[in-house]
Amino acid sequence: MPPGPISPGAITRQLADFAAGSQWRDIPAAVRREGVRGLLNYVGCALGGCGDEAIRLAIRVLAPTFGAPQAGIVGRLERCDPLNAAFLNAASANVLEYDDTHLPTVMHPAAPVAPGLFTLAETRGASGQALLHAFILGVEVSCRIGNGLMPHHYRRGAHITATCGIFGAAAAAGKLIGLDAVRMNWALGHAATQSAGLVESLGSMSKSIGVGNAARNGLSGAFFAEAGFTAAESAIEGKYGFAAVASDTVDFAKMTAGLGDKWEILANAYKPYPCGVVLFPVIDACLELRKRIPVPVGGIREVVVRGHPLLRERTDRPDANDGRSAKVSLQHSVAIALLQGAAGIAQFTDAAVADPAVQALRAKVTAEDDAAIPVEAAVVELRLADGSRLSEHVKDGRGTPGRPMSNIELDAKVAECAGFGAPFVDVPALIAAIRDLEALGDAAHIMRMTAPA
Repeated sequence: MPPGPISPGAITRQLADFAAGSQWRDIPAAVRREGVRGLLNYVGCALGGCGDEAIRLAIRVLAPTFGAPQAGIVGRLERCDPLNAAFLNAASANVLEYDDTHLPTVMHPAAPVAPGLFTLAETRGASGQALLHAFILGVEVSCRIGNGLMPHHYRRGAHITATCGIFGAAAAAGKLIGLDAVRMNWALGHAATQSAGLVESLGSMSKSIGVGNAARNGLSGAFFAEAGFTAAESAIEGKYGFAAVASDTVDFAKMTAGLGDKWEILANAYKPYPCGVVLFPVIDACLELRKRIPVPVGGIREVVVRGHPLLRERTDRPDANDGRSAKVSLQHSVAIALLQGAAGIAQFTDAAVADPAVQALRAKVTAEDDAAIPVEAAVVELRLADGSRLSEHVKDGRGTPGRPMSNIELDAKVAECAGFGAPFVDVPALIAAIRDLEALGDAAHIMRMTAPA
């Protein structure tokens, strides 16, 4: 059913008023802390992805359009204009499938939201506190819009990180440049008309275009609004607005109820594995089962995975043929966890996918839907050649809010990412600077710390 009648401007205006009017004193301490963790995870993921083939190709394609070298690209020597920098840094942060995840929507909010803020810090100046405040608000806006559209938004084939992340990018940038409520409303309208991204693109380089565009076009939407470029007042909730186009069932209350009291960033998870978040409990279960298997892995006759329907919808990919598509493959994730006892960056490469043992085991994996199982949980059963069975039920995957990643674990992840993509970075100093972001007078210092000498 399409959304019912609602007064013009009710949703877009409420979100705009909230973002424009928010004061730092309104942000609870727990939310501030999670904002810092989100930004730390973002920078780590961007460092890990900055040398990926997709990013190198994107730079080659975009270089002829680079404007004045005002903004940096995380982990690289190149500098460019703010819009291209936002695109490339968003793509870098998302390309390894290692970024944060908002569990209720399965959105990765930081990759679209954070890049524009750091380019603004470099080009216009911003304190760490102001950048952190804007980031928290951007995550809130994007996730709340996503809450109101799911699950049918995804089932229509929309890649929510791109399609809803652009709203957060616009709101965050608008906050940092000081848009009033009217212009913030326009910025959200400009985001609505540029929203795009397809689930079909997952597992391909094209996914990075959607995520990069969300960051770039969200930032440009704020720039257009700042200049007085008007937008539809009801771009989200209007009869022909974003919500009506984006989902068969829309719950507008989820977009606005409790604004300022209930914070979506507290539902964010940080990935312990560089793959789709719905795979975390599956991998956890397989790693536990590997310790208990009484026979070699070759003695497994069948692996049956039961999980939330989204698990099968998103990751039932038995024929993943490269490292990129393997990141969203249930069959590959099960095979590497059982065979190698690990699920790090090295396990999601072209070489790992080509391993004959991995290919043989993933052919034995099947998925079953169970709507009673939450998205952060899974049940894995091994059926062995001798007829015996072993089962493991993981209620909360590692990194999810029910089993959160500690600060020590998050720091180690950032170090792993930097070691993979930018080994020249002084990781302890970078982590310390981000953790002290609220007291940092010049937020652009973070970008300078990620650049090669």
